[in-house]
Amino acid sequence: MPHTFRALKHRNFRLFWTSRIISLTGNWMQTVAQGWLVYRLTDSPLYLGLVGFAQYLPVLLFALFGGVLADRFPKRNLLIFTNAGALLQALALAILTSMGQIQVWQIIGLAFLLGTVQAFDIPTRQAIVMEMVGQDDLLNAIALNSSAFNAARTLGPAIAGILVSTIGEAASFYLNALGFSVVIGALLRMRIPAGRYADLSGSVWARLKDGLRYARSNRTLLVLLSLVIVSSVFGISYGTLLPVFARDLLHAGPSGYGLLLSGTGLGALLAALLLASRRRSRDKGRWLTLGNLLFPSMLLLLAASRLFLLSWLALFGVGFGLVLQNANVNVLLQTLSPERYRGRVMSLYALTFMGMLPLGSLQAGAVANAYGAPVAVAAGALICLLFGLVILLKKPQLRRLE
Repeated sequence: MPHTFRALKHRNFRLFWTSRIISLTGNWMQTVAQGWLVYRLTDSPLYLGLVGFAQYLPVLLFALFGGVLADRFPKRNLLIFTNAGALLQALALAILTSMGQIQVWQIIGLAFLLGTVQAFDIPTRQAIVMEMVGQDDLLNAIALNSSAFNAARTLGPAIAGILVSTIGEAASFYLNALGFSVVIGALLRMRIPAGRYADLSGSVWARLKDGLRYARSNRTLLVLLSLVIVSSVFGISYGTLLPVFARDLLHAGPSGYGLLLSGTGLGALLAALLLASRRRSRDKGRWLTLGNLLFPSMLLLLAASRLFLLSWLALFGVGFGLVLQNANVNVLLQTLSPERYRGRVMSLYALTFMGMLPLGSLQAGAVANAYGAPVAVAAGALICLLFGLVILLKKPQLRRLE
């Protein structure tokens, strides 16, 4: 098997990875269709921010508990439950939309439900990878997961843009529900030794406090998590405002919006394949630093652009830089953490990555509503860039992490 895809030699990971490609394509189709639907119903950047806030708030509230459960119960069983919940959420959104009964408050409520499911899904899904492939193939597996995510981000928005333009938003929601059923089928087929994941000792609160105590004692983990927090609050929130850029600034319809998101996905996919193809993985800190400075620079270009092609290229660079940062943060958090803390450490990653997105979505929507989407994106990008430079100067050892 080619070196780039070596983690696929593990049967469980192979099942997991292939099913996730299908499901993630549906996820991105729903993201595009939902964003366009909200903006069509409300004409308000603030409502785009509110929907993002509702979807990611549960991750902020519950992700740490998700990590405790991931360390305490069989991870495959947890993932079956979370994917079933996400399937029902997508189906409800599809039915309401196809019946013409959908209202923005219902979208907000269903977004909150999906976020609650994600709060338990994300740390469990991150932590199970190490157990599927082992430490030697972990970076490759994470890079392949990122490749799957971003291949879906390239394909899904383009398909959704066509579907929204031709037959409406509901089709994307139905297809997303179908994708979750594929993941459930793959999880049921996995051969996992009985009792491998179970650890029933200690109360939930005791284990949660123990995990937080460990994270506070490790300064390297704190620096890595701080980079993710700033990126999530001030950088990644650009995605909330892309419908505004597409329709009002670049004068593109749903298909153009889908193509813009596909640009981000293609850049991220190429970065993930680059990381997966590397035989040596001792320069994670350098790649992380490069990504941390590249993506906000590209966001500044996006904020200034009024040309579709230039905006697409800027988003390509954003995707490339974000994967260089987050894939390396992900693997460093896992390899620097003892096995008994890994689920809780990855729940902190989920908390700082996805859990901070509600704050980012809300501030981006509010700033865009008051001053315009370009100002909101540019201000966030400057904060990310300045923070990255401060970390580079104050913590030069970050570049030497292996």
